[in-house]
Amino acid sequence: MSNNLVEKIYTKKSISRIRAKTTLLGIYNKIDPIDFMNSRLIISLIVFFVTLLISSYAYVVAPLVTLAVYFGMEYFILDIRIKRRGVKLESEALFFFEVLTLSLETGRNLKAALELTTRNIDSELSKEFQVTLDALKYGKTLTESLNDMKKRIPSDTINNVILNITHTNVFGSEVVDTLYNQVDYLRDKKLYEAKAKIAKMPIKMSIVSVLFFIPIILLLILGPVLINMIS
Repeated sequence: MSNNLVEKIYTKKSISRIRAKTTLLGIYNKIDPIDFMNSRLIISLIVFFVTLLISSYAYVVAPLVTLAVYFGMEYFILDIRIKRRGVKLESEALFFFEVLTLSLETGRNLKAALELTTRNIDSELSKEFQVTLDALKYGKTLTESLNDMKKRIPSDTINNVILNITHTNVFGSEVVDTLYNQVDYLRDKKLYEAKAKIAKMPIKMSIVSVLFFIPIILLLILGPVLINMIS
């Protein structure tokens, strides 16, 4: 019944968007897209009627508050968590793919190298690859499993690595060379991000100075004058 209700209220595009976002939360996701959409609708309606009852400018405030709650739930419950997860996975990616490359250099094929790497690395990205490998037991090919994994990864950088691994696996190219290039890219990206953060520090310090130190200095300078005027 809840599925039918959602399908009547929302467009297929909206339902697909929420499904895709909940998938991007990964293997630990416990949010059902249908339940989320139903809950968001009910909470928004409750907020609308409560605002109508308590606000002096109900017909202006109620729609604005309801829209804020409606879109805010998607942003705070889904979007922010997806963004944080993407940052976390990217922070784990360099080490994971470095170990994977070393595993391949020992002469193992891609599947065996992934199995060895996931056994020896305890991270969320490693667990995602473990789920991908587990899917092979149910008849999927490695390429199909990797393509499914991309739908769970909210990082274009990691998905680009997975895409390159998939292509080399399909066309029989040298996986090690491809991974070396991807590892170099991840290392350079991490370095550039660190440099960008360092470059922003003076600007942040300037903002802190303006907000905190300058008012204190002005108070010290103008304090005696104000005290004399009051006296």
